[in-house]
Amino acid sequence: MYPVGQPPGPVGPPPRGPPQSMPTQSTAPPMQPPGPSGLPMQPGGVQPQELPVFICPRRPNIGTEGRPIMLRANHFEIRMPRGYLHHYDVTITPDKCPRKVNREIIETMVQSYSKIFSNLKPVFDGRKNMYTRDDIPIGNDKMELEVTLPGEGKDRVFRVAIKWLAKVSLYALEEALEGRSRTIPLDVIQALDVVMRHLPSMTYTPVGRSFFSSPDGYNHPLGGGREVWFGFHQSVRPSQWKMMLNIDVSATAFYKAQPVTDFLCEVLDIRDINEQKKPLTDSQRVKFTKEIKGLKIEITHCGAMRRKYRVCNVTRRPAQLQSFPLQLENGQTVECTVAKYFLDKYKMKLRYPHFPCLQVGQEHKHTYLPLEVCNIVAGQRCIKKLTDMQTSTMIKATARSAPDREREINNLVSNTGLTSASNQVRRADFNNDPYVREFGLSISNTMMEVRGRILPPPKLQYGGRTKQQAIPNQGVWDMRGKQFHTGVEIRVWAIACFAPQRTCRE
Repeated sequence: MYPVGQPPGPVGPPPRGPPQSMPTQSTAPPMQPPGPSGLPMQPGGVQPQELPVFICPRRPNIGTEGRPIMLRANHFEIRMPRGYLHHYDVTITPDKCPRKVNREIIETMVQSYSKIFSNLKPVFDGRKNMYTRDDIPIGNDKMELEVTLPGEGKDRVFRVAIKWLAKVSLYALEEALEGRSRTIPLDVIQALDVVMRHLPSMTYTPVGRSFFSSPDGYNHPLGGGREVWFGFHQSVRPSQWKMMLNIDVSATAFYKAQPVTDFLCEVLDIRDINEQKKPLTDSQRVKFTKEIKGLKIEITHCGAMRRKYRVCNVTRRPAQLQSFPLQLENGQTVECTVAKYFLDKYKMKLRYPHFPCLQVGQEHKHTYLPLEVCNIVAGQRCIKKLTDMQTSTMIKATARSAPDREREINNLVSNTGLTSASNQVRRADFNNDPYVREFGLSISNTMMEVRGRILPPPKLQYGGRTKQQAIPNQGVWDMRGKQFHTGVEIRVWAIACFAPQRTCRE
């Protein structure tokens, strides 16, 4: 199978590489004399076979049942200029940085080497691919630049190697969309996708093809230290005769940025932490460890320096008993408890010495932190399975009527004022995106309209003596006083109560 209007053939990006020079008239092969059919003769006088002409089969019909209706789809036309984009391969050393850091490196590089990049605004996918509107004056050579990012304690130095790969033809995409080419230029679609995603990736928290922002002026807690974040999904897609931007609102669960002691209370369902005078039980510690292990925390006891760590475990013993080898100034090593160390080092008497400590970093380094000096770092998506109650809360928080959803999507794309229904979604505002404008792209502010048909609803057959029939209206039918046509007996059933034991009466 292949797209209607296109002959069968390989689908994929054209081979990449430097532009090849076209042969001049003096180097062009000599024309062969035409054969009887008008086709040129092959060397040796062999007449080539005529290639069959592909004729696209016509669509049999467009459907006639139902009532015609105009529909709006969450697709917005992308208007493109003609010309070329320039594709560069990027290698960052060291190469084990997350995409967010890589984007900061490229952004700092462009600002630091303004003589090289001039007024260009490159876009970057966070890994290897960078695109510019005009070429960087390096030819086919590899350019290496040194980039310094300010870090906690000391600056971090990176080396960035840039090499030209190919020219990406927007005209080739136009030819394919209008049916004059049988090859879909996937490299062009990839380039446009990088352009559209560049600024949102630096502004918001990217998750797959979606972008999310922290709650601001609204709160949708899910319990267990989790909350709902709202955002938007986008992707660039080719359609008939034009490129489209598919965009929709989205929501997912993130961990709430809060003190770890508050996180502990939410996970273990403790109403007041000051009422928890005893150490955690083994079951409480295991449950807390399961939830916090792998999360990033930041310390609060070192003033403005908020170093971040990843939790690898939770200690079995509380801070007043948990010890570690402490090396003194004279080189001697002694055992010291976490509570005593914080009292001696920071003049800080722990409020909750009976709580366990977080073990952070690598396990063999014995780095322990009391819960009360740690905060959950913002922007951490929850990848663990939600409970049934959390799932139900998520569905209620994200439910939208079709008009409200349309309004939110339109507010994402256009520069209109936000309504009360869409306060939870940040605007993408593509037409004011400096990177989108840099590449000469513009996005339509109106949804694409398509023709549809409302098919007649099927009849429903009730049971009972009357055997009544019903026709649903607006997708709804009334079962009051009616019987099912075929009933099913529930022979085994049970009730499970998940409420905290202290709130239940015996």
